[in-house]
Amino acid sequence: MGKRKNTQIQDILKGQLGDQYQKLASIANPQLHAFIAEYVELCKPTKVFVCTDSAEDIRYTREAAIRNHEEAALAIKGHTIHFDGYYDQARDKATSKFLLPTGVDLGPEINAMDREEGIREIHKILKNSMEGKELYIKFFCLGPPNSEFAVPCVQLTDSSYVAHSEDLLYRQGYSELRRLGDYERFFKFVHSQGELEKAGLGLLVSKNIEKRRVYIDLEDEIIYSTNTQYGGNTLGLKKLAMRLAIKRGSQEGWLTEHMLLMGVHGQGERVTYFAGAFPSMCGKTSTATIPDETIVGDDIAYLRNINGHVRAVNVEKGMFGIIEGVNAGDDPILWKALNSPGEIIFSNILVTNDRTAYWVGKDGEVPQKGTNHAGEWFVGKKDKEGKDIPPSHKNARFTLDLALLTNVGPELHDPQGVPLSGIIYGGRDSDTWVPVEEAFDWTHGIITKGAVLESETTAATLGKEGVRVFNPMSNLDFLSIPIGRYIADNLTFGANVTAPPRIFSVNYFLRTPDGQFANQKTDKRVWLKWMELRVHGDADAITTPTGFIPLYEDLKRLFQEILTKDYPEGDYLHQFSVRVPHHLAKIDRLTEIYRTRVTDTPQQLFEVLEQQRERLQAAQAQFGDHISPDKF
Repeated sequence: MGKRKNTQIQDILKGQLGDQYQKLASIANPQLHAFIAEYVELCKPTKVFVCTDSAEDIRYTREAAIRNHEEAALAIKGHTIHFDGYYDQARDKATSKFLLPTGVDLGPEINAMDREEGIREIHKILKNSMEGKELYIKFFCLGPPNSEFAVPCVQLTDSSYVAHSEDLLYRQGYSELRRLGDYERFFKFVHSQGELEKAGLGLLVSKNIEKRRVYIDLEDEIIYSTNTQYGGNTLGLKKLAMRLAIKRGSQEGWLTEHMLLMGVHGQGERVTYFAGAFPSMCGKTSTATIPDETIVGDDIAYLRNINGHVRAVNVEKGMFGIIEGVNAGDDPILWKALNSPGEIIFSNILVTNDRTAYWVGKDGEVPQKGTNHAGEWFVGKKDKEGKDIPPSHKNARFTLDLALLTNVGPELHDPQGVPLSGIIYGGRDSDTWVPVEEAFDWTHGIITKGAVLESETTAATLGKEGVRVFNPMSNLDFLSIPIGRYIADNLTFGANVTAPPRIFSVNYFLRTPDGQFANQKTDKRVWLKWMELRVHGDADAITTPTGFIPLYEDLKRLFQEILTKDYPEGDYLHQFSVRVPHHLAKIDRLTEIYRTRVTDTPQQLFEVLEQQRERLQAAQAQFGDHISPDKF
């Protein structure tokens, strides 16, 4: 708004907001008013709705999504369907860019452009983009309000679907901004879905995908998103806000992590809290929703050093989850929620003629026809490239409030967060990592389990199986600081607490020599219980060159107690063998990456990896390439 006086800004807001003005005026924040006035004037919405925390205002947003044909009702009460455009089904990595001032470089892994050029371009796209539409001004809070973790936010969007989704995913923040008054450090989000066109069921989707843009301005902490509806590009408070929070946390000494939060139940009434980082399609949500444990969060966590102890909060209150493969046997808690009355948005699944939802992997027969993101669908339908169109997209989603899950914990909204006792890193790995292992200490864990995290692709994720993708802490896509600095921040964070959480790795995807998975999906329940015992010193372990692994007797007992099944010693010996050549190859790969692709790698990383190499080579000289755990 340049140097406009506050009276000029208020005149603009009164003229544009009409009877909604007083809601905004109740927040005594001149910077907030100036930001809103600038984009209301630029985007020219025909109508503006300011949403408070009231149930009435939240209901207005929900009903607008139906009224505007961005969602349609399904057969189960509270369930709705949303479609994204056929080519708007995932995060747009190519046009998701950081807007950086001249002289600022985040490293070769970061997609960036000149800040002034980017702002000029995005303002040109946004100009008059909301003519004929309603603008929703929404206020949210990342983390519990009125806490050390809280980050207030303002979202401007002309999509009632986006506004509705964020009501399910985030804590309301209008009251928090009123409490804070003239508070300048709020995150800002501007989204316009652009021109729309009709899709299946008469729903409206973004038309001009070639003008899709997702720009991150770290300097003014603003996220811009245009000509897209897909949640990963438009739900600004999610992974886009992570970029803003990672930078802020780096400056202030706290961490923003791509992590689940859960409570694992132990002896008596004991509940032990773990965080866990997993790349997409690697078991993160299924771990967070394991029966008989407590879910606190499934995606993003803030970690802080509070009085020498690590405490963590779930940034969100809802779940925007991948639905493919969710079934009654493997995911009973999610299955129950997704098939019961309650407020849930399904996106890009198949809608049958009787308005029921079907997704790939759902229990029951595959429908022969219906409507999905491609329009009218039938078995054998192909796209323009001649490829079969499945009933639901591989990235089809559900959006719900965690309150719908039977295992959600009251700790979710604790302003003090939960005390963190363990951190888990897991990826898709067919031949190297054992099913569960504990690091020697914080530094060893951050480097040999977090910083070297890789995940093998599946045909569904990249079109080709078995490609190892480098993804430190499962956070590479969201970093707003150089990789080396991010690793150094993690190392420093743990060094500054009295008793840092123990660090573990898990691998749900180890394969047998004949190519079969070495474990069943439910076995992860046992690995969690062993980690809980280790945190409290209630289980011994075997020391290997790469970390601590379980004793067979402990796992055998846990398999019986938790899963009521036998755990043959032969399975244990195969699963927990140290595959020395594979570990050495991994060290070589990651050392090369950190020497050539990361310009600011802490020297400590190379030293710790070299020490691990020496331990592996010494064991190899004594026992050979594949070392059974009983050798140690």
